[in-house]
Amino acid sequence: MSERGLHIDHSTIYRWVQKYAPEVEKRSRSNLKPTNDSWRTDETYIKIKKVWTYLYLVVDSDGNTLEFMLSTTRDAAAVTRFLRKALGTAHTVTPRVITVDKNPAYPKALSILKASELVPEICELRQAKFLNNIVEQDHRFIKRKVKPGLGFYSFKPAWATLRGYEIMNMIRKGQIKDIEKGNILRQVKFIHPGCI
Repeated sequence: MSERGLHIDHSTIYRWVQKYAPEVEKRSRSNLKPTNDSWRTDETYIKIKKVWTYLYLVVDSDGNTLEFMLSTTRDAAAVTRFLRKALGTAHTVTPRVITVDKNPAYPKALSILKASELVPEICELRQAKFLNNIVEQDHRFIKRKVKPGLGFYSFKPAWATLRGYEIMNMIRKGQIKDIEKGNILRQVKFIHPGCI
């Protein structure tokens, strides 16, 4: 902003993020490219008002983000809720295999989803940490954004900000239909149609 001669307080930008990040996510959801059936899922820690919360993330084997969710708990109920959310999105397909780390909540959650017939019985759960390097790279992106900030002081603004980070990362990765990875002008035009 200062390069353009604009002097704006950081709290103004923070308010813009709170207002517009959910709107960008909503606009982007219907334009996401389909993903594949090999899922990798993991969670990372995000501190909100000195309390750890958990950002769940699932990507496919190509590194495309399927879904994300912020939760106050790290248990089977949270994982079940998260995977239900991922299964309910229009751009995902039913998983053939889900790769996770050694968190015991994932087998329980998958059993619940198989029992309710949201996931087929043939869906394989692989607990192999080294196969989750793709999702770990996405966590690194979020950590780079969160660490320099002043921290989060409540759940709702943290969730709005993280939604903005995640959806912008999806746009940068080329997950929007008809917009290739690296095509900055098309990405900007998608977010703000009247600016170019």
